[in-house]
Amino acid sequence: MRQLVRLSGLAIVLAIACCASPALSDTIGINGTDRTFTARFPNKKPAPLVIALHGNTQTGADMATRTSWPEIARRDGFGVIFPDGLSRAWADFRPNSNRAGRAPPEGTDDVAFIVRLIEKFIADGTTDPRHIYITGVSNGGAMTMTMICARADLFAAAASVIINLTDASADACHPSRPVPMLMMNGTADPLIPFEGGRGTSRFAAAGFWSTAKTLAFWRRANGCEAQDAAVIDLEDHDQNDQTTVTRVESRCPPGRNVVLYRVNDGGHRMPGAYPDARFPRLVNGFLGPQNRDIDGAATIWAFFRQFP
Repeated sequence: MRQLVRLSGLAIVLAIACCASPALSDTIGINGTDRTFTARFPNKKPAPLVIALHGNTQTGADMATRTSWPEIARRDGFGVIFPDGLSRAWADFRPNSNRAGRAPPEGTDDVAFIVRLIEKFIADGTTDPRHIYITGVSNGGAMTMTMICARADLFAAAASVIINLTDASADACHPSRPVPMLMMNGTADPLIPFEGGRGTSRFAAAGFWSTAKTLAFWRRANGCEAQDAAVIDLEDHDQNDQTTVTRVESRCPPGRNVVLYRVNDGGHRMPGAYPDARFPRLVNGFLGPQNRDIDGAATIWAFFRQFP
């Protein structure tokens, strides 16, 4: 029986290996600057594409190694790109004066960078233009919202993690069409306060909207009703992580879904089985606990795949 299990496991590994190309690290020129990224695509093309944007002070490699995105992409046969922000930051719609952590160099055009990546992989037949999705954590989540505000026409759905809008980012946001949106925020986030304003961390910036106000913004943008359609407490699979998850659903026209995963007592962390930092115990003290009842990437992909 043990031998059969080993052979079955080997067959799964071989099946994954035969259906996925190795990771491609490359550069692309944007306004005279070489921009770097890592891409993983299945051998079968054209494939759906997920663009996964790292948080401030991180890189695309961090997003690849500290989340389950590569594993899920191999399992389900879609491509995933991990771009690198200049100075490990993204030029979303917020002014640099309203940021915590690193800021991108003046004049950085990350909208052009991400659009160019999409155009590149559509042109070579790698990506199915009907199935392009974008997600990001923290600063990457703000850049995700920025891409929907600026180029909604490119995306089938989007997901932001541990981020809220600000006055500046909302004022600059004029989506050309509704795009399904998933949000995933922690109620004990010391950097992006769930109730808005300025977080409790000394590294926090001020001026964030509350999660409720940000959720209401995307409901209006997608033509949804203002009230919650359903509030569902998910199973507490890991009672040692000190957090739980509640899914807040919206009543929207077909294909315009807006959903919030509220991580109760969760910190500035991406939920998942993968440790999202090199020293998890130290990070718990600075950023709050990481939820392990759901896997953030798997939850987001389950949402994405509903929308061509």
